[in-house]
Amino acid sequence: MKNSRTVQALLLCTLITFIGAAGYMLIDDYPLLDAIYMSVITITTVGFGEIRPLSEAGRMFTTGLILLGFSCLAFAGHAVVESLLEKVWSGNSEKKKMQKKIDALKGHYIICGFGRVGKAAAEQLAHHHTGFVIIEHSPEQIALIRKSGFLYLEGDATDENLLLQAGIKNASGVLALLASDPLNLFVTLSAREMNPTLQIIARSGSEINDQKILKAGADDVVSPHAMAGEHIANDILAAAGKYNQIITSGKTSTNPEPRWLKVVQGSGLDGSTIAEISRQGGNKILGLRKKERDIIQPDEFLVVDEGDEIFILEVQVPPVSQSNSRVPKKLVIIDDNPVIRHLYSRLFQKAGFVPITADDGEEGLLLIRREKPVAAVIDYMLPGISGIEVCEKIRRDEEYSGITLIIFTADQEPATREKALRSGADEVIVKSADAQKIVETVTAALHERTPAGSRQGKDERTK
Repeated sequence: MKNSRTVQALLLCTLITFIGAAGYMLIDDYPLLDAIYMSVITITTVGFGEIRPLSEAGRMFTTGLILLGFSCLAFAGHAVVESLLEKVWSGNSEKKKMQKKIDALKGHYIICGFGRVGKAAAEQLAHHHTGFVIIEHSPEQIALIRKSGFLYLEGDATDENLLLQAGIKNASGVLALLASDPLNLFVTLSAREMNPTLQIIARSGSEINDQKILKAGADDVVSPHAMAGEHIANDILAAAGKYNQIITSGKTSTNPEPRWLKVVQGSGLDGSTIAEISRQGGNKILGLRKKERDIIQPDEFLVVDEGDEIFILEVQVPPVSQSNSRVPKKLVIIDDNPVIRHLYSRLFQKAGFVPITADDGEEGLLLIRREKPVAAVIDYMLPGISGIEVCEKIRRDEEYSGITLIIFTADQEPATREKALRSGADEVIVKSADAQKIVETVTAALHERTPAGSRQGKDERTK
């Protein structure tokens, strides 16, 4: 647009020059070359004298030509300068606009690397209208991203400042899809430290590095080469008629293609968590569509409601059979800090529990009574009723005597511990940087409790 304005300004100046020449030819009978020369020196106001004396009409025409020419040159100069400045500042302007759009994102995903895997991930997220930002350093890949119209940041994905610019504090997940396993490991470490609640999926080129990346904080590790080889092998076996079922990651399915499954009333799925559905049916839950919002790799503790849709790898979700599936170990976490709720939900998931969360005492009390979990981790200070009151109310009812209650507090005073134990808590844990400690304490407390006489033993310790 700026270039077109420059061209327009130059064309206008040329047109005025010829108009001036025509005026001198008609008014004072100037020859063509003399008329053009007179028009140019008049418009540019260089101050040269007249070729020959002008008539009174010629002077009036020259006065108007000077004013018109000066305005035209000013317009042309503005357009040219603006065009030059735009070339210098356009990069910064584009970055500011891009950053403004990124800052407005919530619950989005950060794709680190725009190789073949990253490109496929971006296209899938775009197809499902899920927000995402790409971090890429290669100029060639940046050109492709611009052409696609995706939001991006140019630079090194291992740079923590760049992850912050990508909105990692407000993001739902990170896809570490760089070409190097060490770089993906570093991205995983940084991302997990900056946002403990993230869903992190990392690319790995070697089975040796899979466990390292998982230990660094990744929720899942994918190997494009292994997946491609598995897919090729399945196609060959199916084409040769060797198998009438496709083998996928050690499981069999009559149809390996993922599909959406709508949760309807009476299906046994509504009210269940992602972890429960996955465990009951042996299915891989790839996505969840809740209230027209698509969630890629949903958290295992998310509850599925009637009307939701789950994206599964198998053709069906078998009904729960008490004879061949163990009862899930439900655990209630009550804390008004969302970061703590999400962090400990993930830790307890990995320990084999199905965490259910509440953010205040009253909601947590109702949750414990309704779900009857094997244990409840309760913050000492809560909105509504305190953690102490929750324990006292639960212990008054024999129906819930088998539930292990753990009080979680930042207060290290012995009096606080004694008060919590007297309220009916089985154990009191002081908040610390060692997040794994609470999982170990709950597990140990569950092992120590016995169906008979457990409360009596606890009462004797608190006297």
